[in-house]
Amino acid sequence: MNLLYNEDQRMLADSAREFLAARSPVSRQRALRDEAQAGGFDPQLWQDAVALGWSAIPFPENLGGLDFGCKGLGPIFQSIGCNLSAMPLLSSVVLSGTLLHLQGNAQQQDRWLSAIISGERRVALALDEQPRHNPTKVAMQAVANGGGYSLSGDKYFVIDGVGADAYLVAAQTGTSGISLFLVPAAAPGLTVNPLPLIDSRNHARLHLHQVQVGADALLGAAGSALPALNRALDRGRVCLAAEMLGMSEKLFDMTLDYLKTRVQFDVAIGTFQALQHRAAQLYVELALARSAVMAGLDALDAISLSEGERQRLASLAKWKAGQMALKVVNEAVQMHGGIGVTDELDVGLFLKRIRVAQACLGDADFHCERYAALELAHA
Repeated sequence: MNLLYNEDQRMLADSAREFLAARSPVSRQRALRDEAQAGGFDPQLWQDAVALGWSAIPFPENLGGLDFGCKGLGPIFQSIGCNLSAMPLLSSVVLSGTLLHLQGNAQQQDRWLSAIISGERRVALALDEQPRHNPTKVAMQAVANGGGYSLSGDKYFVIDGVGADAYLVAAQTGTSGISLFLVPAAAPGLTVNPLPLIDSRNHARLHLHQVQVGADALLGAAGSALPALNRALDRGRVCLAAEMLGMSEKLFDMTLDYLKTRVQFDVAIGTFQALQHRAAQLYVELALARSAVMAGLDALDAISLSEGERQRLASLAKWKAGQMALKVVNEAVQMHGGIGVTDELDVGLFLKRIRVAQACLGDADFHCERYAALELAHA
C-alpha cells in the first residue's frame, strides 16, 4: 500500500492548489453565502475545472475519461477543503458519474456520462430518506406498470440537487432489492426544493408523486444496484475525507499563525506550554488522519484488495478524518478565543462545512458500526 502521491499526482496537487487559491479562495465562498446563490457554486469556476480535466479523472479513456485513477481525486479534494471551494465534483462526477460508469448501459453512458465529463449536464444522487445516512434503508417503491415504472416518495440531503439536470433515484423494485432510476429534472410529478444547511451549500429535498419513467431509465438489472452504489459511496466518502483533511490542515496553519502573532502579557501566546501541547496533539492527529486518508485513496484503485477490505479502508478514512477535523476545528475556535466564534474570522466557515461533511455519507457512528461488521465478516 502506497501512502504517498506519485509525481503526477503531486503535480496535480500543485496545479489544483494554485488554481483554487487564485479563483476560489475562502473569501469567494463567503461572498457566495452572502449572495445566497441557489446553485451554491460559481458555474464559470466549474467549467474552468472541467477544462482542466478534473471531471474526467476517474473514468476510462474509452468513455472520454483520463484513466488517472481515483487516487488522483485526493489532491483536488484536499485543495477544495483548504479553500472551502464549492463545486459539483463530488455529486455529479464522483457519485453519479461512478454509478453511470459501473451500472449504466452504453446508451445511458453515451448520453449522460459523456455530458457529465464535458460539464454540459449535472446529475445528482437521490438516496437518503432519513435524518441519518443509511443506504440499505430505502423505502421508496418503484412500481412496474406498462413497460415502465412509477415512483413516489421523498428524498432528503440531495447534494447539489438544486439546478441538476437529472437525478439518480434509489428505489425498491418489489422484493428484488434496490434499483437506480435516471429521472430527468423536468419529469412531471417531481418537485425540487432547497434544503438549507449550515454550510450554505446546495442541498435539496425531492418529492416524487407518481413520477413515470420508462424501462430505459433503469440502470442495470432490477434490484442489482447495491454493489455499484456501495462502490460509488465509498469513493465519495474517501473524497470527503480528503476534503476534511484539507480543511483541517488549513485550520491548523491558521491557528499556528495566530499563536505566533497574538500577544498577551507582552509575549506571544504560542510560548505558553499548555497551548504548545495542544498544538502538538493536533499535529499528531493530522498525521494519523493523513495516513488513513491516503490508505483509503490507494484502496479505491487497488485491484489486489477484496471488496470488504476496500470498504473497511474507506470507512476508516471517513471516520478518522471526521473525528480529527472536529478536534482541529474545536481547538481552533478555543485557541482563537472570543474572535473564533465571530463571523469576522474564517474559522466559523470551516466549522460549519466540517460539521456537514462529517455527517454526509455516514457519520462517525455509522462508519464505526460498518467497520466492525465488515471486520467480523472477514474474521
